[in-house]
Amino acid sequence: MPWLAPVDLLGTVAGILTTASFVPQVIKTLRSGQTRDISLAMWLSFCLGVTLWLVYGIMLGAWPIIAANVPTLGLAGTILVVKLRNMNKE
Repeated sequence: MPWLAPVDLLGTVAGILTTASFVPQVIKTLRSGQTRDISLAMWLSFCLGVTLWLVYGIMLGAWPIIAANVPTLGLAGTILVVKLRNMNKE
């Protein structure tokens, strides 16, 4: 991506890697429906942290931060929703 400044390239690669790391867990959670071993407190604090990173990126106009945190929040939020739905079952 020659049109990216080195710092933006670094942020883009970091964002892609960290966001993609959630995909296997989301797939596993959706297929199995099990969230018993997932910590609700950790997942709530993580989703809040990602939301704050997203707001921070928006305030700075830093598109690598925004682009990384939108899908990360979607993936992590999916797991959180399944966890919350399962709370009475587990």
